Amino acid sequence: MTETMSVGVVIPSYKVTAHILDVISRIGPEVQKIYVVDDCCPDRSGDLVERSCTDARVTVVRHEHNQGVGGAVMTGYRAAIRDDVDVIVKIDGDGQMDPALVPEFVAPILTGHADYTKGNRFFNLEGLSSMPGMRLFGNAVLSFMTKISSGYWSLFDPTNGYTAIHRDVAALLPMERISFTHGAHQSSLFL
Repeated sequence: MTETMSVGVVIPSYKVTAHILDVISRIGPEVQKIYVVDDCCPDRSGDLVERSCTDARVTVVRHEHNQGVGGAVMTGYRAAIRDDVDVIVKIDGDGQMDPALVPEFVAPILTGHADYTKGNRFFNLEGLSSMPGMRLFGNAVLSFMTKISSGYWSLFDPTNGYTAIHRDVAALLPMERISFTHGAHQSSLFL
């Protein structure tokens, strides 16, 4: 990794109080900033993190109204861009994404070979055996439907949210065009 580039992690936080502290504790030293975005969580996950987490890299950002995962990610991106973080990684707070993989996600960006990287749960077939059958089926159907509607047939696991993006590319996103569904924890990006 390049010494001169910084890495930040954005963690949308909604009903993840059982896992969020463990997720934060497993984020390695290659990350300089961690943004926990409390998306108007009824379990007050932001309060839990502020009260129980001693990691100096952590900043809690709060939404007054639920904006869904997309809104929480955009809020985290904005905070990271303001702090001049070079590479921004998005990890879910439910513990299903391994923070140990952050170096693999950011390496192509840090070396200038990519501006964006995305996870693929289907890359390692051994990992699929731990996924419940109904969830595996649902992900396969959603992936297929996304491929049909987008035309991107070579994209594997389009519903996977483990991503990394270069700050300059994140700054170009039409963040104001994110469509939020208040009250439900979901959002869509319309370009």
